[in-house]
Amino acid sequence: MKQLTKAEEEVMQLLWQLGEGNVAAIIERMPEPKPAYNTISTIIRILENKEFVFHRKEGKGYIYFPLVKKEEYSNQSLNKLMNNYFNGSFRNMVSFFVKKNDMNIKDLETILKEINKEDHEAS
Repeated sequence: MKQLTKAEEEVMQLLWQLGEGNVAAIIERMPEPKPAYNTISTIIRILENKEFVFHRKEGKGYIYFPLVKKEEYSNQSLNKLMNNYFNGSFRNMVSFFVKKNDMNIKDLETILKEINKEDHEAS
């Protein structure tokens, strides 16, 4: 799966929230100052070329929708982060975030319970 630029990822986040929408609907959800219509339209075309987004014709315009699920992209991005910065070690990555975010024991226990729960459900 291809990596997205920051701008492409921002548009994808909005499309994942919307489920589908035209360029105007995407721009409407963006913070001020709003980008130009042509800017978002160009990013959408790039996302279509990268096969993250597709469209259907509606009236005189297009409705865009994600082809890649947010969870799928998040998983791929997390794996890339883990491999590039933590030598592929989940333990090193978690340890880093625990230290940097001053996580307390209760939060860590909650996370571990969730991981164990998912492991048992997958078995």
